[in-house]
Amino acid sequence: MSLASELHPADLAVAKARDPLAPVRAWLWLTLGLVLLMITIGGATRLTGSGLSITEWKPISGALPPLSNADWLAEFERYRQIPQYELLNKGMTLGEFQFIYWWEWSHRQLGRLIGLVYLAGFLWFAIRRTLSLRATALLFAVGLLLGLQGAIGWIMVASGLQPGMIAVAPVKLTLHLVFASLFLMSLAAMAVAMTPPRATEKPATSGLRAGAWIVLALTLFQIALGGLVAGSRAGLNYNTWPLMDGQWVLPAEQLFAKTPFIENFVDNIPLVQFNHRLGAYLLVIVAILHAVFASRALPGSSFTKRARALAALFTGQAALGIATLLLAVPLWAGLAHQAYAMVVLTMATIHLARATGARVGARAGA
Repeated sequence: MSLASELHPADLAVAKARDPLAPVRAWLWLTLGLVLLMITIGGATRLTGSGLSITEWKPISGALPPLSNADWLAEFERYRQIPQYELLNKGMTLGEFQFIYWWEWSHRQLGRLIGLVYLAGFLWFAIRRTLSLRATALLFAVGLLLGLQGAIGWIMVASGLQPGMIAVAPVKLTLHLVFASLFLMSLAAMAVAMTPPRATEKPATSGLRAGAWIVLALTLFQIALGGLVAGSRAGLNYNTWPLMDGQWVLPAEQLFAKTPFIENFVDNIPLVQFNHRLGAYLLVIVAILHAVFASRALPGSSFTKRARALAALFTGQAALGIATLLLAVPLWAGLAHQAYAMVVLTMATIHLARATGARVGARAGA
């Protein structure tokens, strides 16, 4: 029996008012909101081709943009030395360079802000000894994940500065997106684990919990497939649905045209887009089945309401993805599709975290 079920509603209200973890949760949700914004701006950086406009990684001094015309000209000259300029943007004006520069600069500044917000919150609660040792250790691990994500971001940019490259490597772009997603999931899971249990929450069966795990795993996998689509710009091709080039399945010689064989799954445009389509179909079907099973096993429960909401969200995301494809990925649609994916991922994480009932808490006596 849970603690919540043993308390009178009036006692629950008092306990909630004295909840020492409320500020911690507010900090985690704030950070999560910033990460959602960061990923959306990252999508804009990719869609506008801005990701290679800043050719150096200076975690501290790089926070300042060019402050004079001479600074701008020096920054522009550095950009003119990389392959993207020579092969794709030769003849670009300073004003056009400034447009892509500000997108990348904003993306990096938001990353710095997230790092500062997370570090400040962690140190504040650690110094005040608000959290249990286990919770502190978990949040420290989440912070390491954030640091690793920043390093992967630079590795991704560096891949686009190599000879012959006009964009970042698709695999490294996907890795950057996946680790951002993992950080987002960690924040949501920790916030839920610090939330007092609801008295009306019915325990999910092992089968339903397994279903929640599958839905979340497939969501992350589909986001990774979407990263490969973005990295190879596969969304600018085969802009019809449900057929691709007038066919349900393209010939094998198109899907597996590259050697080595594994490279087809990374940057062979027909296969990369086809896999993302299949992933969407599978995810919608699994989410709907999960909601159906939940409705039968736990009718009217919070678990079932979340499962149904997830099924609706996945269906909406699939429809948005189709619209984005048919429109040949305009900026607004591409950003909406990516931001919506992160919202769905967050909801799937919350759904699983509530189903498992995992808890981390305050230090005894806090």
